[in-house]
Amino acid sequence: MAELNQKRRIDLKFLPPRSENSENQEPIMMTQTNGSESERTRPTRLASYLPGNPLGLPSVPFPGKRLIGVLEGAGIGPQIVSATLQVLKSVEQVMDLRFDVRHGGLIGEEAVASCGKWLPEDTMDFCADVFQVGGAILNGPGGGRYVYDLRRRFDLFCKFVPVQPAPELARAGRMLPQFLKNVDMLIVRDNTGGVYQGQWGDRATNKGRSAEHSFAYSEEEVHRLVEVAARAAADRRGRLHIIVKEGGVPTVTALWRDVGSAVARRYGIAAAFMNVDRAAYELIQNPAHFDVIATPNLFGDILADITGVLVSSRGVTFSGNFDAHGHGVYQTNHGCAHDLADTDIANPTGQILSLAMLLRESFGLDQAAALIEKSLAEVWRAGWRTADLAEPGCRILGTKTMAEKVTEQVLRSVEIPQLA
Repeated sequence: MAELNQKRRIDLKFLPPRSENSENQEPIMMTQTNGSESERTRPTRLASYLPGNPLGLPSVPFPGKRLIGVLEGAGIGPQIVSATLQVLKSVEQVMDLRFDVRHGGLIGEEAVASCGKWLPEDTMDFCADVFQVGGAILNGPGGGRYVYDLRRRFDLFCKFVPVQPAPELARAGRMLPQFLKNVDMLIVRDNTGGVYQGQWGDRATNKGRSAEHSFAYSEEEVHRLVEVAARAAADRRGRLHIIVKEGGVPTVTALWRDVGSAVARRYGIAAAFMNVDRAAYELIQNPAHFDVIATPNLFGDILADITGVLVSSRGVTFSGNFDAHGHGVYQTNHGCAHDLADTDIANPTGQILSLAMLLRESFGLDQAAALIEKSLAEVWRAGWRTADLAEPGCRILGTKTMAEKVTEQVLRSVEIPQLA
């Protein structure tokens, strides 16, 4: 490898050069301190806030290629996942990285149609095998109970939803640019408790059908989620909003209040409790006011969708779901969009950004992640858009061509001197 690098050196335009002895490794980021010394740094990873992964490191060492398990899903899932894997191949080429990409079985609606289960046994086994060797899951939209069953099966209790509007899209959405200034928030959502993980049934009564649903939160469940959010807030701007509903679910609210107050005091941060309906309003009216939001399952689902307005489209939204040790499943925040399936209209960028999150959080490949993010931003800046991000003067692309543009930008982001 050293001999090869002497003949063909790859320099990244917005990334430092790779070290000659860094086979299958990523260069360490260098920043200037006080205008003189260089110091080695990495951006803080969200996974470092998890209780069993304080350093944000991969769950097990990598013996060779890093493993990415792919679950394509239904509707537009196969199209946007395929587009994302095209971008991954360009990153492999540019960064001299190698990934073992394996495809799993059916999930969600397609799985129900085939075997009657939202999360089939072979898909569970596939995910378990990926996690066992420190791999991560790139997940397309599945629909139905699939995501809830997956999160419960693997105790993926924590969902991180980063929300930071891209300046390149400032005029592509419904929000005026001046109201998006300084918006940078992190939603930390519970995945394994609450309404979505309750008990339900349907029975006949003398008044007709009765649909019943019960759910609970334990102190332990609330504590581990709020503590993750508090760690993140302490590392960011020190503000934590905890979402409740005082009169609607009084006992659950009281538990989140008691636990949240105690955890916030321990971390020396300010905690504010906000009813979910007010939070929905404030996310649009005063989005820059929020830093970190800790939220129960159902409330977080709704609020995360609202933030799609802040980033100009749901097609741009993405998230990661984690267990305590950092095993992760990465996804978009939108659904299957069956009306767009096989039309080459769907926006693949949320799935592409979920890949960047996967590379950073599960594999520690900060610069590979940044390469994807910056390449996508360059494509947007050049005026290339999918239809959901259209604005005057832009050029509309389909799913495949958008991925090709991002791939081309990744490849253009390096300089390859001519061989001697």
